[in-house]
Amino acid sequence: MPGVRVVLDARPLQDADRAPTTAAYLDGLLGAYDADPIEGESFALLLQSDLDDPTERYRRLDVVGRRLLPPTWLLRSGALTIDPFVLRGAALGAAWRAERGGAAGAVYHAAGGVALPIAPALPVVVTLLDLAPWELAGEFQRTVATRFGQRLRGRLLRDAAAIIVGSEAVARSARRLVRIRRDRLHVVPFAARPAFAAPSSASGVDAAAADRHRLGLPARYLVYTGRYDARQDLTTLLHALAELARAGRPTGLVDDASWPPRVLLVGASPDDRASLARSAAREGVGDVLAYAPSLDVVALAAFVRGARAVLLPVRSEAAGLAAIEAVACGTPVVASSVGALPEIVGPAGILVEPGDPGRLAAAMCGVWTDEGLHGRLVAAAAERAVSQRRTWSDVAAETRALYAKVGIASAR
Repeated sequence: MPGVRVVLDARPLQDADRAPTTAAYLDGLLGAYDADPIEGESFALLLQSDLDDPTERYRRLDVVGRRLLPPTWLLRSGALTIDPFVLRGAALGAAWRAERGGAAGAVYHAAGGVALPIAPALPVVVTLLDLAPWELAGEFQRTVATRFGQRLRGRLLRDAAAIIVGSEAVARSARRLVRIRRDRLHVVPFAARPAFAAPSSASGVDAAAADRHRLGLPARYLVYTGRYDARQDLTTLLHALAELARAGRPTGLVDDASWPPRVLLVGASPDDRASLARSAAREGVGDVLAYAPSLDVVALAAFVRGARAVLLPVRSEAAGLAAIEAVACGTPVVASSVGALPEIVGPAGILVEPGDPGRLAAAMCGVWTDEGLHGRLVAAAAERAVSQRRTWSDVAAETRALYAKVGIASAR
């Protein structure tokens, strides 16, 4: 496959807590590029000036330059309008004489689909990881600035040469909500990071048990992983836990299993934890929640692998990376039936309507108490992990093919 010059906005890698899904996507993709470089391929990386550069760990990438950008996120909603102009200026000249380095063309790749250059000189490839600004417009377009910023973002998306999404369901939603042309949408299913797909070692089991003990978790627990914003449905989760608490301990539940189910919330900031603790206390379930700080990917994979199930009560989900990684571990998923999740989870979990605490409570009770049901879900997850196994090398190969398709065509 011919290599091209890729101008890539790598800022999400510098602040993974702000955009964890985009950071995980970029880490998987760049890690695959780094593991298998191709002739003629090179990268011009756009980075934020006030943060450390995490891309130095990709030592085999041919990085021809790193351009430092001002911290536009400080402008909050204004960044939606300012960023396109900043990115256009940063990208100008980044592909100049790329062919002298062996590149067959050049593209601009925007992962996440949030920040896109206006009037770009290069064909733009976008990985669209979030549709919440359109699906939940009441939450994300409250002000004049955010409404204008999202309209501009939608226009830039429609002008992109290629849009990558991870599932057919998200492709349909993108056509309906953002009016993206069918011929510009490309489904490239995502993959689990290697730590989730790798089998657990004896040392890994010991380390996970030690971490669990440190957090005060019993051997049986549920994991909730996700951003703590309007995309999530934590209110429904807390209501469901309160319903289970009021229902009382089920007959036949093994003695060493707590009731209601213990839930580990991963990656919450101190402000998130304080807010969640207050909300949980009002529901009378404050003592069933445990909190873990930001974990490295190996520790997170160990917690997911050891969990009874992963919980994904959400209102909008276009990427589904948490579900992909849970299934790769052979861990069942209890999730809202929205976005990419039905396509990803399939028989490896239980899907419920969003905003319905009764159904979520019933699903959680089932995976917590019913050994037969849990065993069938574990088996389905393990089978799905094998039959539909993808790696980031697969994602990288399909993404490179798109680079070549749009980048080389524009260079002719």
